[in-house]
Amino acid sequence: MTGDDPASAVGCTPARRTQPASVVRRTSHDRSDDAVSYGGTVLWNGEQGRQAARMRRGEEVEALQVGPASTARFIAPGSLTDGHFGLFRWDMAPGAGGASAHFHRTFSESFFVLDGTVEIYDGATWQATAAGDLVHVAPGGIHGFRNASDDPAAMLILFVPGPPRERYFEELAEINRSGRRLTDEQWLDVWARHDQYPSE
Repeated sequence: MTGDDPASAVGCTPARRTQPASVVRRTSHDRSDDAVSYGGTVLWNGEQGRQAARMRRGEEVEALQVGPASTARFIAPGSLTDGHFGLFRWDMAPGAGGASAHFHRTFSESFFVLDGTVEIYDGATWQATAAGDLVHVAPGGIHGFRNASDDPAAMLILFVPGPPRERYFEELAEINRSGRRLTDEQWLDVWARHDQYPSE
């Protein structure tokens, strides 16, 4: 192979080269079992790939003031990803507080800290996390988050699969804007409609 042969650079055998009939070399696109070799579900069965990329510019993502000190940006809601995942940005002012201990039945949740210090409850204790830290919570895992520091903090929240989680935060924003005070029973109803179950 030579360095100026584009095919050799990616380990392909160019069409102009021949091999003895007894040698059969399978390329990655010949292997129909590759898609499930790691246990994944085949999500595209077409003979060819397709143009399916979707772009959403940063200026298209609106900020939602969820509470007096927390802002959500629905970067990639499930409606954009065909329900495969949801990706939100969560910005918190100093001392913003956050979500108390709870769990979900139908999706996992992961937190990737962008800036500041975010305290995340792991089901047993509150752990301080910093920029670059990731916390993954499987379905049913008890968790919570808060900014108890004197500095702002920001994180990405990944939901898998992608439920219409934005509806929950939009409802919280509306409740906060209205100044309504919900009873415990009313809160339980709100949470149950959005797969959010408080943990003692």
